[in-house]
Amino acid sequence: MSTHQVLDELLRQLRLRGGQDASADAQALIDWLGRQLGAEIALVDPTGKVEVSTTHPTPHMLAGVQPVLTRLSNGQLAAAASQVGMLHVRCEALGRQVPRPVLVVGSSSPLSRESLALASHVGTMVEVLRRARQADELTLRYRQAAGRLRLAVFMALMTGEPTLARRMTAGAVPPLLDADRLRVHLLCCPPSHRGRLIDAHLDASGYHGRGLMVRCPVYDDHLICLVPTDRDADALEGSLAERLRALVRNNPDYTLGISAPESLAGTARAYDQARHALAVACHKPERVADYRGRPPLAGLLPGETALAWARAFLAPIGAAPRLTLDITSLSLNFPRSGVARLLDISRNTVAAHLRRVEDALGVDLQDSRSRAELALALAINDLPPPRGKTAAEPLPSPSLDSILSTEAAVTWARAFLEPLQPGTNRAVYRTLRAWIEAGTDAQRTARDLGISRTTVRAHLRSAEQLLKRSLLAPGPGTHELVHAFRIADCAPWTVPPT
Repeated sequence: MSTHQVLDELLRQLRLRGGQDASADAQALIDWLGRQLGAEIALVDPTGKVEVSTTHPTPHMLAGVQPVLTRLSNGQLAAAASQVGMLHVRCEALGRQVPRPVLVVGSSSPLSRESLALASHVGTMVEVLRRARQADELTLRYRQAAGRLRLAVFMALMTGEPTLARRMTAGAVPPLLDADRLRVHLLCCPPSHRGRLIDAHLDASGYHGRGLMVRCPVYDDHLICLVPTDRDADALEGSLAERLRALVRNNPDYTLGISAPESLAGTARAYDQARHALAVACHKPERVADYRGRPPLAGLLPGETALAWARAFLAPIGAAPRLTLDITSLSLNFPRSGVARLLDISRNTVAAHLRRVEDALGVDLQDSRSRAELALALAINDLPPPRGKTAAEPLPSPSLDSILSTEAAVTWARAFLEPLQPGTNRAVYRTLRAWIEAGTDAQRTARDLGISRTTVRAHLRSAEQLLKRSLLAPGPGTHELVHAFRIADCAPWTVPPT
């Protein structure tokens, strides 16, 4: 076979491999070269380890040229020939970056000039494949690191810390952090689509223009998209928000929930709103819904009195570690398994922290009423102090029922439950009542009502559409429902019979 024919065959081997797996391609080329030359071949990496080789490389072949391998790898030599026992060994350093890999060819007779040229060609191709594999690995690591940074920025915003988010991205601050307000767009799509969508909208800086897209670390089918709304909002939102809407129009498996505009520090509120909107969007033909909620209950309660109750309620955990408080807060909005994934800790660790909180407060956080009380206390405690108010003597701690009996609370509950008033499906109301009584356990609810679990979930989905709140996943929708029922039990207006 002529030299040209051999090189043509070498190119054909590469085309057959397709370049899909650099390691497999390198092994195939080394095996092919070994057959062509009738020789034993090994590719030694810069650490001295055999990376790929023919089936049975002679063990003493490499040991006999070890000093030469070191000099070749260090860049002191480009190529060298040695005699190791009965073997003629040819070594050639590959690439320019020191330390370098070395191609070692051992044969029973000296190689011809054409064979040496072929070995050199194959060595060069193997080095190109190695560099391609390293580039792929480096790109993957960069994308993973960029994804973790985007998630860290989002989590900092979720804790109300836009300044911390800026500090984490020093030198590469995402344009989103220069915005005054944003909306959260929560896209529900097949989990395998999230990475493709993120990459499709990625810019050279690792962000998404003036927006930010992150995989939800809790729900595998959620893609969280933050879009600024300030400074010519139409132009800014058109680049990402409109494309998200177009994705939903073109993909029947996609659903989109959109929050109201919020400040950067209010990202957590916007995220909760987007979750509620997503629950509503699932029942709409266009599968897109904007948040149409009412002000949260915590902000409508009498400020000083409510704060006195909240502080007294939370006092037993006032000295708890920050991690315990963070786990507790997150567990009110996500499943415990999701909290573990979010914080990269075990479920047992999550459970241990929550047990400490339960023991300190004397509550059962598996109970929906206890969870709702704790969520309300945390929300009240996080409210900014009233303007113009100076520090005063602490007020006596009132009861929660006294706070919830105020006119503002009653008005809020009446508006919340209005979609369930007579004229709507009373079975939904009865199911919701039983569901709360059963600690939001659908199976217990079904048993208590004498209906199927499927019917319970269907009623819950109908309630999500009527109340415009997310109920099937843990979170503020369930907490609000608990408080609305509690107020309704003491309020003087008519509610559907249970």
